[in-house]
Amino acid sequence: MTVVSSEPQSPRAHVPTRRERTRAATIEEIKQTALRLMHDQGTTDLRFSDIAREMGMTAPALYRYFGDRDELLTAMIVDADDDLGDAVAEARDRVPVDDPTGRLYAVGQAYRAWARSEPQRFALILGMPVPGYAAPEEGPTTEAAQRAMAQLKSLFFDAAELQLLQPPLLREVAEPLRVCAQAEHDVMHPDEPVLPVETFQAMLHCWAALHGFTCLEAYGHLDWLPAEARDSLFDASIRLIAATTGLPMPQA
Repeated sequence: MTVVSSEPQSPRAHVPTRRERTRAATIEEIKQTALRLMHDQGTTDLRFSDIAREMGMTAPALYRYFGDRDELLTAMIVDADDDLGDAVAEARDRVPVDDPTGRLYAVGQAYRAWARSEPQRFALILGMPVPGYAAPEEGPTTEAAQRAMAQLKSLFFDAAELQLLQPPLLREVAEPLRVCAQAEHDVMHPDEPVLPVETFQAMLHCWAALHGFTCLEAYGHLDWLPAEARDSLFDASIRLIAATTGLPMPQA
C-alpha cells in the first residue's frame, strides 16, 4: 500500500542553470572591474568603454548586463550599502543589548574598518556624488542606505526600551529639524518607536561624528598621527558621543 504524506511538501530551491551562473559571474566581474578602475583612476566616475576594454569586451556587450552606467552604479551602491550594513550589524550583535555604548563602539569600529578596507565603495556610497549620476528616487539605493543606517538607530531604540537612555546634552531643536523628525517617523518609518525630537537630533550628531572621524582617517587626513594615537582619539570620540547623546558613559 502506498502511503501519502499529509504534510505539505516544501518547494524545491531553484538551482541556477549554467547560463544563469555564467551571467552572474560576468555581472560580478563587471562590478569588480569597475571598482579596480575607480581605484586606479582615483575617481568614482565610470565609462563603459573603459570597463569593456579591461574585460576584453565591446562596450555594446555590456548593455546585455546593465542598461547604462547609472544602472551599474546603482547596483554597486546597493551592494556596498548592504555589505556595510551587514558588517556593522554583525559587530553590534556581538555585544550584549544592555550595553548600548559598547555596541556603539563596536559599530564605530566596524564602520572604520570597512571604510579602510573598501575605500572605493565607501567613497561611492558616502563620498562626493558621482558626476552625472542621479539615484532612483525612493529606489533600491535609498532602501539599502536606510537598512545600513538602521543599525545605528537601533542602539538608541534599545537603550530607550531598557530605560538606559538619558536626555541628550543639547535639548534645543530648531523648528525645521522638528518638522524633519516628524516626517521621518510618520512618513518613512511609522512602525519604528517614537523618540523625543532632541534624541532624533542627537542620533544625527552621533552619525555625523562617526562619519567625520571615519572620513578623515579613510582619506589619509589623520595619517600624521600614529595608529595607536588614532585609536585613542576614536575611543575618546565614542566617550564624547555617549556623553552628549544620552547613552550611558563607558568605563574609562
